Formats: sequence, C-alpha cells, structure tokens
Amino acid sequence: MSNPPASSPAPRLRLARPEDMPTLSALMGRAIAELLPAFLPPEGVRASFEVMGLDTQLIADGTYFVVEAGEAIAGCGGWSRRATLFGGDHSAGRDAALLDPKVDAARVRAMYTHPDHTRKGVGRLILDACEAAARAEGFTRVEMAATMGGVPLYRACGYHEIEPFEAETSTGYRVPLIRMGKGL
Repeated sequence: MSNPPASSPAPRLRLARPEDMPTLSALMGRAIAELLPAFLPPEGVRASFEVMGLDTQLIADGTYFVVEAGEAIAGCGGWSRRATLFGGDHSAGRDAALLDPKVDAARVRAMYTHPDHTRKGVGRLILDACEAAARAEGFTRVEMAATMGGVPLYRACGYHEIEPFEAETSTGYRVPLIRMGKGL
C-alpha cells in the first residue's frame, strides 16, 4: 500500500517587504510571459512588459500582499489609495495623488500569480485582503485595470466591466485592458 501524496501547505498571506522585490519582479515576468499568451499574440505579450510590473509605492504604502505556499511566493497583488490605476515603476502616466474614500474608488493593483500556482485560490485570497483593507480605510468601491488574463477571476469575484481601453506602448502595440469595479 502506498502513502497518499503529501498535501500542499496552506497558503499564507502577508504584506510584501522591500527584500521581496527581486522575487516579485521575477514572478511578474514569468506570469506575463507564461500566462498572457493564452490571451494575447506574441507582440502583445512583449508589449505588456512595458505597461505592467512592480510598483514599489505599494510596498512602501503597506498595501501590497504576497501569498506564500511553503517557502515560495505563489502570488502577489495589492490595493492603493493613490490615483494610479495600473503599471509599474517604469510605466508612464503615474499619479501618486491620494484618493478621497468618500468620492473615489480604491485601486486594486498589480495582481500576479506564479504559473505553478494558478487556479489554487491565490488571486481570491489577495482580492479579499485588498477589499477588506480598502473598506477599513473608508472606501466603498474598488476599481482596477484588468488584463485579459485576469478578467475571468475578477468577474467570478463580483467585478463588473466599466469600460475597455488600451494602453499604448512604444512599439505601437495597444495592450487591451478593461476598467472593472465593485462596490464594497
């Protein structure tokens, strides 16, 4: 009689730390390169690196989470009280102005799941934490710029489409995104 397979450790949620940044950047690169080809042509995947990536302001603000599975980071994502809707430190059009929770929607930002950990509840765990934290700061709504790869998860978690739009890149490729939102 053989032993049953060892169960995976329960995922643990924690705030991201500055020392996580190299691991997070690598995870984001793998997620873009390996998960977006199901939704975008090769030139779209390449262009996505220009408009996506690590936003260190989220880590500094204490609003960026990681999910650990054992010793590995299985995913990351966060929320923001700042006006920037999407993009990494290198992206154009960033705006660090603080949002007013009475009138503005908090931003869900930079959601990535390691390709080895998709469909395991990592994204839902992060979304729940983001929504709870934004709610605790008085926000009644959240919005995001969803990639085509993220739309199915966000719809399943109660987000609705506000408007599709495109992020233009230096190559001329326009990365399709959808502004999505949810009441808290």
